[in-house]
Amino acid sequence: MTATSGLATRPLYDSTDSLLRFAMRVDATLTGLAGLAVAAAADPISSLTGLTSAEEYGVGAAFVLYGLAVFSLAALPNLRRVGIGVVVANIVCTLAAVVAVAADSLPLTAMGVAGTLASGVYTAFFALLQYLGVRRLRA
Repeated sequence: MTATSGLATRPLYDSTDSLLRFAMRVDATLTGLAGLAVAAAADPISSLTGLTSAEEYGVGAAFVLYGLAVFSLAALPNLRRVGIGVVVANIVCTLAAVVAVAADSLPLTAMGVAGTLASGVYTAFFALLQYLGVRRLRA
């Protein structure tokens, strides 16, 4: 009897969850890398967007934390609930970006508005991709 005999009976992934896992991992990786870049260059970016350096650093840190959380969640064996939660989070971020620009609640420059709307498009794209992944899962 080998020490890994129990592990061999459980597959590492199910082919129906591959799209959702892939979408979650790409989203987590790109968001985390963007967060590192924003946090590292918070001061120069703040002069372009209209936000303060501290706000930019906070945004970068939040992106990094989100990326780490989603990457960790993508490794769970049952993805249905997690996937739905990530889809909802991305939809909320999309709506928040649109509302922030439409309500003119932040002192954004034209570049800040463009960046905020671009982040909304990004999160909408990943919400759609992850939604399609959730739909492929077996109930």
